[in-house]
Amino acid sequence: MREKIAKYAKELILFFIIMSIFANILSFYKSSDLNKDKLNLSSVTLLNNQSYTLPKNEPIIIYFWGIWCPICKVQSPNIEKISKSFNVLSIALNSGNDESISEYLNSRDLHFKVINDTNGILTNKYNVTVFPTTIIFDKDGNEIFSDVGYSTTFGLWIRMWWAAL
Repeated sequence: MREKIAKYAKELILFFIIMSIFANILSFYKSSDLNKDKLNLSSVTLLNNQSYTLPKNEPIIIYFWGIWCPICKVQSPNIEKISKSFNVLSIALNSGNDESISEYLNSRDLHFKVINDTNGILTNKYNVTVFPTTIIFDKDGNEIFSDVGYSTTFGLWIRMWWAAL
């Protein structure tokens, strides 16, 4: 019986390793078209016309998402958790007016900073075509990580820790 369990455990571990490798390759392929320019946002307007100045000399996550995106619904709680320890700015595309986005955030207990990109200007600037997309910039504004699709809280935390070095 133990041999059977050990065999299935090995197969399960191998399956997860292969799936992780495949997911990373797929994410790398999908993110290869992103704009690799330095982050050149300094002051932005958040929901409900709140002004926000991005911190200087600190890493930041830029999170592109939409209320219509099913994977974003799973990813956004991870972004919420990481926003308690690191700088996060999110950009919501085609998600309605500020009130609709605020209602969505409140219903899910999400409090990260949000820009309503109604016309897709910022989304196009960074060549984002797949959602969710997460871009991590280091303290000098250089893009050092980008991810398309789901990211774990731990994975985001490790990348932000690396970006702060």
